[in-house]
Amino acid sequence: MDSSSKAPIQVGPIQVRFLVDAEDSGGSVTVFECRIPAEARVSVPHSHDAFEETIYGLDGVTEWTVDGEAREVGPGESLCIKRGSVHGFENRDAADASFLAIATPGVFGPAYFSEIAEVITAAAGGPPDLGAIREVMSRHGLSPARPVGPPPPAP
Repeated sequence: MDSSSKAPIQVGPIQVRFLVDAEDSGGSVTVFECRIPAEARVSVPHSHDAFEETIYGLDGVTEWTVDGEAREVGPGESLCIKRGSVHGFENRDAADASFLAIATPGVFGPAYFSEIAEVITAAAGGPPDLGAIREVMSRHGLSPARPVGPPPPAP
């Protein structure tokens, strides 16, 4: 499928557009572009055990935290996130940012972002159902770094 025919997926404040999906690559890689508005925190810190993720900055600057270490990724800079590394990102800048994400092997795809978008849309502007977010993450091989949802009751 031609990458120009792949529709963007709006996930809360970010926009994701797949350029190469698992079908295109025979499962070897998925590549998607993320556009993040200014001053947006968008990613629940998480890890994944089934793939590496390489980030390549296109525009603006995103701040990544990987295994507790902060790193900025700007245009032309890259960051490899190894399997099992806890990571998240945000755009603290006053300008929009974008990056490419390359997942190898290509076991992660558009369905994850579409399902998360559905949970956010169902919240109708209120807080999303954190249990549903956790379930979608788990089904697609992402593990939240900390429990997603209310804290457990005190003993």
